[in-house]
Amino acid sequence: MRIEDFTDPYLGKTWGELGVRVLSSGKRIAVTLGYPAMGMHAQLTAALGKHLGIDDLELDLRFSPGEGRGFGRVRHIVAVASGKGGVGKSTTAVNLALALDREGAKVGLLDADIYGPSQGMMLGVPQDQRPEMKDGQTISPIKAHGLKTMSMSYMVTERTPMVWRGPMVSSALQQMLTQTDWGDLDYLVVDMPPGTGDIQLTLSQKVPVSGAVIVTTPQDIALLDARKGIEMFRKVNIEILGIVENMSFYCCPNCGHQAQLFGEGGGQRVADELGVPLLAQLPLDLTIRLQADGGNPTVAADPEGAIASIYRDAARHLAARLWLQQASAPVISMSEE
Repeated sequence: MRIEDFTDPYLGKTWGELGVRVLSSGKRIAVTLGYPAMGMHAQLTAALGKHLGIDDLELDLRFSPGEGRGFGRVRHIVAVASGKGGVGKSTTAVNLALALDREGAKVGLLDADIYGPSQGMMLGVPQDQRPEMKDGQTISPIKAHGLKTMSMSYMVTERTPMVWRGPMVSSALQQMLTQTDWGDLDYLVVDMPPGTGDIQLTLSQKVPVSGAVIVTTPQDIALLDARKGIEMFRKVNIEILGIVENMSFYCCPNCGHQAQLFGEGGGQRVADELGVPLLAQLPLDLTIRLQADGGNPTVAADPEGAIASIYRDAARHLAARLWLQQASAPVISMSEE
């Protein structure tokens, strides 16, 4: 079998169709994917070895993000949104950003929830820490857990209410986006406020967003709002990369029984109905909340754990969908005997 005929585990297309770059020398193979996948190294080595009939294959797995469609040196902007509050959107956003980082990408996180910023607390940034200004205009992002981050929570205290009208909120978002020195980023994850208001329209109109992830829970009312969010992004020509369903089930720590407390299969039904992938189904688990509230989100606290693995799989899947937008070049395969 040829390497070019290997089917990508996320996209269902062969590496030949996707334009994967391959260099091979005997049992040593270097593969450059368009999405970060360091957490799949062992799995891909085994699968590719079986495909090629090589028992002790040595895989050098590399990542190239391509040109993207972002701004400056930011290649991809990914919006994480929800139709309503209380579905775990911010927790999902920070863990997806951390997951992309752990998979081998350069990642930034922008907290665009101007009225209710929470990423500062989730990332464990001290309340009195403020971003530095360069040349009086450019803001240096605060680094936390390997991410370059910016949030309105860095500008005000947690007790300060943001009593702003829509134009002021939109202006603040534009300043954080364009005046922050993001540097070289593969992905900028944007934690959106819930709903379909000013911030969503400003982001879609002012910067080239590569795609959006919709976060929901299984309840019918949450799914109804998720549909509205999906349709809003589609109206402004932003691709939906997938759906993340939070609180999908509760697993009893004593007996292991799983119970669907808020309904079953809702996220999958919406995904099927609208033709987008279901990226993840996350459990209702106390540790997710405790870790985020404690400033050490799940993927940072336990990157190899079961829940972190769900976030990392979702991150690889959404990044693969972004790659699919631009994958068209033929495979370059070189062999050395």
